[in-house]
Amino acid sequence: MLNCGSSSVKFAVLDPTSGVVAVAGVAERLGTPEAEVRTARGAKTATVRPPDPSPTAVTAAVLAGVREDPGLPIVGVGHRVVHGGERFTSAVLIDEATLDAIRAVGHLAPLHNPANVTGVEAAQAAFPDVPHVAVFDTAFHATMPPVAYRYAVPDAWYRTHGVRRYGFHGTSHRYVARRAAELLGRPAADLRLVTAHLGNGCSATAVAAGVAVDTTMGLTPLEGLVMGTRSGDVDPGLHAYLAGRAGLDVEAVTRALNRESGLLGLSGRSNDMRTVIALAEDGDADAALALDVFVYRLAKAIAALAVPLEGLDALVFTGGIGEHSAVVRSRVLRRLGLLGLVEDAAANAVHGRATGGRISRSTNPAALVVPTDEELEIARETSAVLEART
Repeated sequence: MLNCGSSSVKFAVLDPTSGVVAVAGVAERLGTPEAEVRTARGAKTATVRPPDPSPTAVTAAVLAGVREDPGLPIVGVGHRVVHGGERFTSAVLIDEATLDAIRAVGHLAPLHNPANVTGVEAAQAAFPDVPHVAVFDTAFHATMPPVAYRYAVPDAWYRTHGVRRYGFHGTSHRYVARRAAELLGRPAADLRLVTAHLGNGCSATAVAAGVAVDTTMGLTPLEGLVMGTRSGDVDPGLHAYLAGRAGLDVEAVTRALNRESGLLGLSGRSNDMRTVIALAEDGDADAALALDVFVYRLAKAIAALAVPLEGLDALVFTGGIGEHSAVVRSRVLRRLGLLGLVEDAAANAVHGRATGGRISRSTNPAALVVPTDEELEIARETSAVLEART
């Protein structure tokens, strides 16, 4: 599995059936002197500073290390691709036509798709004799109906320019929805779930009978919930207002909404929820407001997603914040009593990435912590595409 971003590369070699991970790693802060590559193989971990920190060089070195390891027989490579537009509604085998189509929707994810394509090309050069598969973040949300994905804007914007809601974090939402059904001991076809992927990027999705029917992210990953450095929903008139009042152009406002807003913008200190909570507990008023706004907006979105579901059987927390922050989970559940959710404080205090499980006294709806595994989901979807070829 390969996930190439503009400044990071995640990789893993794993068995899609058993889920056993042979090796996994992440290269971060690429293109800077602080670049590093961390690798884990079993209980052994290693961190190195690459001599050439450029994304291209580091990706090539990572792939070479995997290729030259005789203990890692590679039968296929799954690639995370952020945006598939309307064309790609499921994982697909990569050929030149596929790559051209991914490039063609690059304007919808200019920070991500070009890096994804570069990663595919590097992996094809390193592993020319195995099939490569693209797994799209947006694909899980392709089942949303028009009432959920269309904006109330001129029709030509949609027909000509693809202006609509697409949704993201699809591999995570798909994985945890399936896993939640297993934990509840009920068929996915019988369940109405809201899955909340909460990390530096955050989104929530309404999942009915195993398929997505609505989500919080939209045309871009900026829409929706408050995030680490992203604002989430703002008034569309904000750009014109700041152009007139502050002399900021579209690029400057968009950059600030993506990189200087969210928890960071509200707290003035950090985009990390752990730091924000610690500051709030120490009496920092700005951090306390950041935490309150994050929780309020999240709870409001979850309640709204119960509308397309016409009810709720379970709320599922996942992602770095969702799996690790009992404080956030507790505050959200306290705001959602109207849906019948009742926190089990003792369970909430212990459940997280290591264990997962139910954190509510209520059984229907239930609240669960389900550790996500996007790498395994990508491997499974890759395996399904490869099996369909035979």
